[in-house]
Amino acid sequence: MTAIPGIMLNNGKTIPQFGFGVFQIRPDDTVEAVTTALQAGYRHIDTAEMYRNEKQVGDAIAKSGLDRADVFVTSKLSNDAHRPDDARKAFDESLAALGTDHVDLFLIHWPLPTRYGGDFVSTWKTLEEFYRDGRARSIGVSNFQPHHLRRLHEETQIRPAVNQIELHPFLTQEDVVAFCAEHQIAVESWSPIAQGGVLDDPEIVSIAGRAGKTPAQVVLRWHIERGFIVFPKSVTPARIRENIDIFDFELSGEDVERISALNRNERTGPDPDTFRG
Repeated sequence: MTAIPGIMLNNGKTIPQFGFGVFQIRPDDTVEAVTTALQAGYRHIDTAEMYRNEKQVGDAIAKSGLDRADVFVTSKLSNDAHRPDDARKAFDESLAALGTDHVDLFLIHWPLPTRYGGDFVSTWKTLEEFYRDGRARSIGVSNFQPHHLRRLHEETQIRPAVNQIELHPFLTQEDVVAFCAEHQIAVESWSPIAQGGVLDDPEIVSIAGRAGKTPAQVVLRWHIERGFIVFPKSVTPARIRENIDIFDFELSGEDVERISALNRNERTGPDPDTFRG
């Protein structure tokens, strides 16, 4: 089985650096896809309330025969549940859907600064409750920019363990990455291959040819080399197995720099400062 490295979070917990994402996977396809991923060696599953497939993720883990302690499960708060009482209810519903008494990581999905009077601080304080009572072993945020994170630092007690952001060679977000590094916040990459947009880039194709790997494997390896936590998604069994086959080679420092230099500040998803959910 593939040995996946772990990253130590700022609260002492360890998160597998490579996992399986289920964004945009239909509920009807989720059990089979997650089952394939677990069989291939994935031990980190990233879902969210808004994906509407938490139950199927839980079902796949239950039928896998693996101990719950051996699978790292992340979910995220719905954009419609930022008010504290709504967040508490939504979190209870997530645990019930997943069929577990805890999640390993729970995130605020988006900061939504143009909703709820710009108040994501009270939402974060509610996640602190889940952390303190042990039902969320770690808590973090997603799509937060440095100025959002500074508010949490100034107005709350617990530092986010992770920040999950859109990150790929065409959007390297070096300012966010540097802020997170300074404050010991692990960075997770969503849309790690820019929905396939980076795979035809000549530089990446050239590096893949030299490495004897696919362009997707090279880009995923770039995330690993940069120290990011990454979780590609696919419903194709061969692709699921291909994506995890990235731990038998390394990129040179020069290749990592070449890929990082492809940055265009080009998003595939919304701008966190304007997105209303």
